[in-house]
Amino acid sequence: MSSKKSLRPGREIPGVQSGQQPVRNQILLELPKSECGELFSKLEFVDLPVGSVLNEAGETIKFAYFINDGLASVLTIVADGKSVEVGLCGREGFVGIPLTAGFTTSHTRIIMQVGGSGFRIKAADLPAILRESPRLATSLHRHAQQMNMQASQVAACNRIHEVEQRLARWLLMSQDRLGGEIVPLTQEFLAHMLGTRRASVTVAAGILQKAGFINYTRGSVKIKNRALLEEAACECYGTIVRQSTQWQAEVQ
Repeated sequence: MSSKKSLRPGREIPGVQSGQQPVRNQILLELPKSECGELFSKLEFVDLPVGSVLNEAGETIKFAYFINDGLASVLTIVADGKSVEVGLCGREGFVGIPLTAGFTTSHTRIIMQVGGSGFRIKAADLPAILRESPRLATSLHRHAQQMNMQASQVAACNRIHEVEQRLARWLLMSQDRLGGEIVPLTQEFLAHMLGTRRASVTVAAGILQKAGFINYTRGSVKIKNRALLEEAACECYGTIVRQSTQWQAEVQ
């Protein structure tokens, strides 16, 4: 998984380019130059293929990740091994949140559902970095609040709303993090994400496709009309976006 290439400090504009690896992670891009040197010396660029498990529920966290490309899914695992998605993380975020509170294990499974790349840091190296990097520490605490808000809203969504509404919400959230019109996925994977049967996903995708909102083919969805897809989604998407926007305005 590792490309054995590391970020290097010393850029004139922090976050634009380092070690020949373009930096797209929003948290890294927003760091002041004064906090880049020590952190970047500990970061390693890694490829993150689809299905890569970044953190496993109940297990010790070995690495934290600043997602650079792709999409990570945050899953809650129940006793019979079934899983339900409670959050999404893309290039805006960070995987390894328990480490920021001094914990060493993960309570969720975090898996790449769309392959990409990231910059990882050893869990053992993070505490010292955070003590010397107040802006980074604040950014990670804020990201933790964003993920907690997202998880609580998605939990309500999974309980209350119809599958086609949840699918629309999921596609919008995924597009926000990936960009472009195409969202790579499989029915089986999406059924796990939405906590439902593959047959239900087929019906839901068919409803959205017949309405002209999406074009579903094997392995991917093309969003044809985002405005109408937003109308088809449940209120949860708008709630998440509004709260995120409000919080961003509060700290600017």
